[in-house]
Amino acid sequence: MTVAVRFAPSPTGFLHIGGARTALFNWLFARHHGGKFHLRIEDTDRVRSTEAATAAIIDGLKWLGIEWDGEVVFQFARAAHHAEIAQRLLNSGHAYRCYSTPEELEAMRERAKAQKRSIGYDGTWRDRDPAEAPPGIAPAIRLKTERTGATTIHDHVLGEVTVENTELDDLIILRSDGTPTYNFSVVIDDHDMGITHVIRGNEHFRNAFRQTQIYRALCWTVPEFAHIPLIHGSDGAKMSKRHGALGIEEYRNMGYLPEALRNYLLRLGWSHGDDEIISTERAIEWFELSGIHRAPAQFDFAKLDSVNAHYIRKADDERLVELIVPALERYLGQPLSDEARQRLLHAMPDLKPRAKTLVELAEKALFYVAPRPIAASADAAKLLTPGSRGLLGELGRALGQTNWQPAALEGCLRDFVAARGLKLGAVAQPLRAALTGSTASPGIFEVMVVLGRDETLGRIADAAETR
Repeated sequence: MTVAVRFAPSPTGFLHIGGARTALFNWLFARHHGGKFHLRIEDTDRVRSTEAATAAIIDGLKWLGIEWDGEVVFQFARAAHHAEIAQRLLNSGHAYRCYSTPEELEAMRERAKAQKRSIGYDGTWRDRDPAEAPPGIAPAIRLKTERTGATTIHDHVLGEVTVENTELDDLIILRSDGTPTYNFSVVIDDHDMGITHVIRGNEHFRNAFRQTQIYRALCWTVPEFAHIPLIHGSDGAKMSKRHGALGIEEYRNMGYLPEALRNYLLRLGWSHGDDEIISTERAIEWFELSGIHRAPAQFDFAKLDSVNAHYIRKADDERLVELIVPALERYLGQPLSDEARQRLLHAMPDLKPRAKTLVELAEKALFYVAPRPIAASADAAKLLTPGSRGLLGELGRALGQTNWQPAALEGCLRDFVAARGLKLGAVAQPLRAALTGSTASPGIFEVMVVLGRDETLGRIADAAETR
């Protein structure tokens, strides 16, 4: 058997974090087994489905590095085929036309509530002669659900679960306007696409029983199921925006690397021993449905930051420069010169261990490319007293005669403070403020080398001359 799975989002909103994890699990499972991963856009809700949401889903998957096999399938384009299958069920006696009006259906629900029964269709038209249908009523088509026995789901995550068929009412498969319903369309599309394993969120678990009934009526093979528990916030509550229930594009904007987010999502409800940092290659090698947890996962931004920091430290310096340049150019309001890009490249080994996100990395790199005079933070400005500015002026003249290497620059500074009976920090901290506009930065001598002789001496002169 060739494994085939699918990710089937509805384009009524952007790709959220739970959907991204579902897509990742499907993709890893397919790649692990040498199978196929398909993308299907379930756009049958024509009122709420938008092209913008479809584009965001596709862009989000591409950014995450989740590539699908074959063309994207759009469910609405297959509506006529779905209607044909509904007619087949009618012809075989596995479905019937239902002429119940909305008012009658509401009355059924009210009676069920009053009698404390499960709310569902009571089968009024199941065996009734269509000739008795009232005029002017367009019928829906309902599946003749099995009335006896039970339906059992063998789920790879939740185990074996059985529901008595008396608990399943005759679901509508084709609405009175001729459009297919979700549960019906899903079954037909999964069958036609050769889907062998349905891996999805467990909010769809109850649907699996209804869908199994449709498979049986059509004499089709039922796929294997794996329903993934929900994602909760770090406090155990239902996910909200404050917990991280955001579109994937927001994680990109917040400065997370796609490989870091893949790693974090993988560990969000799946495990392989105590491993935390798992490369994509290793994830493909290890991924099995048996590793999915039954309990809800908890989203934690602190853990995501930690994982992202790891991948930033391991990332190629040139790639990181290209990733932060757009943010720096937006802040500066102008393109970066080749010289500025080279500074960033040379500074990156010292910058990236200090950042958890690309946003932080850009913020910490800004002083390297900012135009003179460098703006100082409030704390840094306090260090630039009249006395320290005078010292910086003298230091600049001494540095101008020094070999421009870290060891030589450090030796010059130490000789400078020793000759004046000062502590190193009395000059080093104002020097940092003058060069970076901050009280914290990579090693100051490495900063001077990256900035170069002319830029360093220019920034020192700016600070020394400010009154």
